[in-house]
Amino acid sequence: MEHPQKILIVDDDREISSLLAEYLEKNGYRAVTAGDGKAMQKALQDHRIDLIVLDLNLPGEDGLTLCRNLRSHSAIPVIMLTARGEPVDRILGLEMGADDYVPKPFEPRELFARIRSVLRRTQALPPNMQASETQQIKFAGWTMDVTARHLVNPSGVVVALSGAEYRLLKIFLDHANRVLSRDHLLNLTQGRDADPFDRSIDLQISRLRQKLGDDARSPQIIKTVRNEGYVLATQVAKE
Repeated sequence: MEHPQKILIVDDDREISSLLAEYLEKNGYRAVTAGDGKAMQKALQDHRIDLIVLDLNLPGEDGLTLCRNLRSHSAIPVIMLTARGEPVDRILGLEMGADDYVPKPFEPRELFARIRSVLRRTQALPPNMQASETQQIKFAGWTMDVTARHLVNPSGVVVALSGAEYRLLKIFLDHANRVLSRDHLLNLTQGRDADPFDRSIDLQISRLRQKLGDDARSPQIIKTVRNEGYVLATQVAKE
């Protein structure tokens, strides 16, 4: 029998945390709450967390710092809560490695739908692979280990990826040398259409280029195709 998935809610507003935890419990999830970064770290040590709902504004270390630190060693999906819903908050959250964002105030049903969507995208990828399927993908001297969900650079050093970065790179590798529009990439990675001011894909590609050491001014791996989108412009070998 499968255990319910466990959601960690990190918010110093106890009323919001309690209401959200109750809503999640009623809908088949387990909920753990934390009011700050220290409590978040303890919860991560004590529980196997499947997703984190992380408030931007916290006492002590803020949500952006906590998300950035988490991304240095973990790919647990993160949904960022932003108090105002301003574009700058969303941009900063995505730059730090958040998988999605929800502005406050929010409807529990909306956040619940986002949680399900992020978990579904995460579960749709390895490690639940059959033995006959691809285990490694090699490109431009790099190797993606699709079982461990990390990159190995040409020198043999492991480079950790966030869940969003992993999904985006996997899509590029599965569609190598094909131009993919921003709308297409957003729909494949986040299950939604872009609005005219949505820069989330551009930000994630920027982060991915940094990890690949791909010069943004003259990229050789993920190239920008003016007025069309992006293309992974290299040969890909699957093993």
